[in-house]
Amino acid sequence: MKQQIIENIEKNKIIVIVRGVEKDKLISLVTAMYEGGIRLVECTYDASGIISDEEIASNIAMLSDHFGESMVIGAGTVITEKQVELTKNAGGKFIISPDVCVDVIRKTNELGLVSIPGAITPTEVSDAHRAGADFVKLFPIDFYGSKYIKTLKAPLSHVRVLAVNGITADNMNEFLDAGACGVGVGSGIVNKKMITSGDFEGITVLAKKYTEIIQG
Repeated sequence: MKQQIIENIEKNKIIVIVRGVEKDKLISLVTAMYEGGIRLVECTYDASGIISDEEIASNIAMLSDHFGESMVIGAGTVITEKQVELTKNAGGKFIISPDVCVDVIRKTNELGLVSIPGAITPTEVSDAHRAGADFVKLFPIDFYGSKYIKTLKAPLSHVRVLAVNGITADNMNEFLDAGACGVGVGSGIVNKKMITSGDFEGITVLAKKYTEIIQG
């Protein structure tokens, strides 16, 4: 199962970051993204604690149950082992973090989920890989640019990396060509105004802009 998720990420390349979307709009949103070719969605935990971990986990469970194997649902902003366990119990398949926490990586692997910690320096990337990360999220990559990935990958070609933050349909190929296995996309697809107005067809159009680049 875990290897299938890894292969899914390498094939589809785009993980859409869903943060702060009301529960009653989530299925419509993810359906619209699915129709636009998206196959990987990250529901983020709320580090501020305003939205409880249990509430986010219930969103993951709802989406996992609704879409089954047609869509891979995972968790983002995972900073505790408890959140890893909640995600596993909710049917989530991958764990994305903003940092390198060895305990979170270890728990993720113990539970058979795909581990994607966040890092930026060569030391952080190497530490994450040695700790058992399946991919390393280069975050925030927009401050460094696509050339940074090419430079980083020269000595660290064995590490699979994802580019996250500031990825658009216009620059996505730059990061993929530089050596990223995939990207994380947020507001470029999860347009809050469209969601509020119920323009889910518009969300599908946005998703297609990205997926057609991958397919092309």
